[in-house]
Amino acid sequence: MRNLIPKRRFEEFKNSDPWEQRKLGKFGYFYYGKSAPKWSVTKDAKTPCVRYGELYTKHSEKIDRIYSYTNIPRENLKFSTGNEVLVPRVGEDPLDFANCAWLSIPDVAIGEMISVYNTEQNPLFTSYMFNSKLKYEFAKRVEGGNVSNLYYAYLEDILISFPSLAEQEKIASFFDEISSLITLHQHKLDKLKETKSAYLSEMFPKEGEVYPKRRFAGFTDPWEQCKVTELGKIFIGLVTTMTKHYTTEGALLIRNSDIKDGRFEFGENPIFLEASFAQENSSRMHQIGDVITVHTGDVGTSAVISEKEANSIGFATIVTRPNPQIIDSNYLCVFLNTDKHKKWAVGVSTGDGRTNYNLGDYYECVVPVPSLEEQKKISEYIKNLNNLITLHQRKLDKLQALKQAYLSEMFV
Repeated sequence: MRNLIPKRRFEEFKNSDPWEQRKLGKFGYFYYGKSAPKWSVTKDAKTPCVRYGELYTKHSEKIDRIYSYTNIPRENLKFSTGNEVLVPRVGEDPLDFANCAWLSIPDVAIGEMISVYNTEQNPLFTSYMFNSKLKYEFAKRVEGGNVSNLYYAYLEDILISFPSLAEQEKIASFFDEISSLITLHQHKLDKLKETKSAYLSEMFPKEGEVYPKRRFAGFTDPWEQCKVTELGKIFIGLVTTMTKHYTTEGALLIRNSDIKDGRFEFGENPIFLEASFAQENSSRMHQIGDVITVHTGDVGTSAVISEKEANSIGFATIVTRPNPQIIDSNYLCVFLNTDKHKKWAVGVSTGDGRTNYNLGDYYECVVPVPSLEEQKKISEYIKNLNNLITLHQRKLDKLQALKQAYLSEMFV
């Protein structure tokens, strides 16, 4: 018999009755929203509405803000009472249908392609239940190919477990607090990324100009424009098959997927190359200060070799060994990670499936070069911003992991 007591429970409910079981169609009832097509959503429209695509892009488990307004006549629409849980009816992936949300605002039009679930139980608890324990049950009932459908008639027989309303409310309130913290950190992270993007767009001269729009005090000299080939030695990582030389220790292997914006991410199981093989290819080994650039995939993205990655070898990566008398490694890395350079890199790249930034094209890259002192000021400023972004990203990741852990333990 199924255990009807959750693994984790609030202290005041530890001696309470086991959760009840009931079919979803008896826990509440479904109906479909009505049409609020894209053409009807205009700037001058007055009727607030929620459309199914917003369940994927704008909301988590609770809808407390409206982004769209429709000009469809009210008599042709379905409106919320503030007690509905919305389930998308179409999606590209079976797990898309777990993007359910409680529509907490009354008198909002509910668009078509949304299954509406109305329940006298706690709707926020229901929303979290749909998004956690029931997401795989929903996925099993999806029909279709590239664009899948989920009809509510297939959901009504799902057997669910639920506690008293008081315990539902406690669980819903607990997850609402965690979700609010996640949203707060996400907003801070987005703001920092926007700030970085805005600064980067103004800290380098525009095409044909020699002065940037935004500059640190004390710097007035015009910038030079140099081909990357004038700034140091350039070579490409190994391009031969190396899998037979993989090992758990030796020389670290850097692949394109390991290179992020200004940093390396190797995951829990980095790949190493046998010492003898690495020694045979010692001319390709990285030195501290080398700038490693993505050749295939997210082309142009770059990071700088630190002491931790010294003597590593790249696989099909572009390596620039800057002349320290001309250019600072971190400054070059900052420039290569700008939208300006990455858009140029994509524009000159080849390939149908995966984009390839060929070495010959990289040779044509033009880098704006101020004095070394100004270069270091710029790279230090961006480094500090990157550190803040990383800090908030880690906090966000921890909160999201915590939320998922609790979701797996607080529902039956």
